[in-house]
Amino acid sequence: MNNLTKLLPLLPGAALLSGCGNAEKQAPRADRPNVIYLISDDLGIGDLSCYGATKVNTPNIDRLAREGRQFVNAYATSSTSTPSRFGLLTGMYPWRQANTGIAPGNSELIIDPDCYTMADLFHDEGYATAAIGKWHLGLGPKGGTDFNREIHPNTQDIGFDYEFIIPATVDRVPCVFVENGNVVGLDPNDPITVSYDHKVGDWPTGAENPELVKLKPSQGHNNTIINGIPRIGWMTGGKSALWVDEDIADVITERARNFITEHRDEPFFLYMGTQDVHVPRIPHPRFAGKSGLGTRGDVIIQLDWTVGEIMRTLDSLNIADNTIFVFCSDNGPVIDDGYADQARELLNGHTPMKDYRGGKYSAYEAGTRIPFIVRWPAKFRGEEVKTPFSMIDVFSSLASMLGHELPEGVAPDSRNKEAVLLGQERNTTDYVVQQNLNNTLSIISGDWKYIEPSDKPSFEHWTGMELGNAPKDQLYNITEDPSEQNDVAAANPEKVAELSALLEKVKAARQTR
Repeated sequence: MNNLTKLLPLLPGAALLSGCGNAEKQAPRADRPNVIYLISDDLGIGDLSCYGATKVNTPNIDRLAREGRQFVNAYATSSTSTPSRFGLLTGMYPWRQANTGIAPGNSELIIDPDCYTMADLFHDEGYATAAIGKWHLGLGPKGGTDFNREIHPNTQDIGFDYEFIIPATVDRVPCVFVENGNVVGLDPNDPITVSYDHKVGDWPTGAENPELVKLKPSQGHNNTIINGIPRIGWMTGGKSALWVDEDIADVITERARNFITEHRDEPFFLYMGTQDVHVPRIPHPRFAGKSGLGTRGDVIIQLDWTVGEIMRTLDSLNIADNTIFVFCSDNGPVIDDGYADQARELLNGHTPMKDYRGGKYSAYEAGTRIPFIVRWPAKFRGEEVKTPFSMIDVFSSLASMLGHELPEGVAPDSRNKEAVLLGQERNTTDYVVQQNLNNTLSIISGDWKYIEPSDKPSFEHWTGMELGNAPKDQLYNITEDPSEQNDVAAANPEKVAELSALLEKVKAARQTR
């Protein structure tokens, strides 16, 4: 679908009905900065040396932090991948829409093509736009993805000119790349069949053929074996299109570098998702064994290499100064996420969660508190930023930087925090909303964090992760108690009532900008 529907003038009330809204086209502005948004996967705030890690060295990301604004109180909207990315690209809290949980590999596109996305914003400003790397927001129409024909809707229907993507996660089938709606290297005489309900075809599985597995599952992950690795879901066909896990970082980095080079003489927006440091953690031989922390540490080094390659490309083309480079993670870290890769045994004192409680999937701080760095050499120098910042606010903030006014209904939960990103405003009294695996919501305001009551399980069933769910209100003073060890709700009923009411107000709001 093209942008015609999105560009029609709004009717009264249309913004409220359409969720993330439509927008009218505006004239492009001259001298616009390039924008690269590089979102890593399951990376913890304690995984980088610029955030205090001592057991692993990340010199390229450290350089990005030295030359940029390094946020130490930044948050993803959600503690899992799909909703976090949905919130970023739509500017709408994912819990407002059904089907934004962790998407299977054959999910339909969960962003409505009528929704005006962050990619649409850049496209309408005259930018070349691309989505490269991990996607995990579904592809195709309702009913699921047919990987044997040109897939529509795809990312080109929501504002991207070019796509080269991993459909879901690297531990889920199908283990193929999709480029502009087509599976790369697919032999039409060997069609792909994918199921998340039952086994298809006769390819070996981890459950039936454990002797063929080179990376054993610790829990789950015992379906179709691809490259010796059992995955989530069943797949058959498409042998010529299967990726080689060790080469994924090289492949997506090369595609990103090529896109930057091809568009060096015009403004571009690159949304790049890495598979690192998500399971299965399969580093290229260049990085295998180099960290001393096992494969999880090795893929952190590989991720740092990816960032370095993008930075070197910008430098070689003399476009680094006028390029906004954002680096972050989609959610907090997880150590054992389904494979027996000795990640926990080989930590050697490394602390991916730093001193925060929880991790991926959790309502506690380590679930959504993320590394977040913004570099724009033409506009500001490096500094540490303590002002709280939420990834939901990126959409409106970048629109403001471009001088692009967003009508009501577009990016309905995204607020303009351009001044925070650019260092023009440091002390704000604001709120940040977080979401865990079970859609339990938390809200942070000032020193305080409130977690709403939930009847969901306390632990994630296969990782053992503490989810932060409890049948009663929880309240923490995260300034005095950043590791959330002391629930002070009973001693502060007025603060509980205040933050509970604020959270309910956010839930009820359809336009907060």
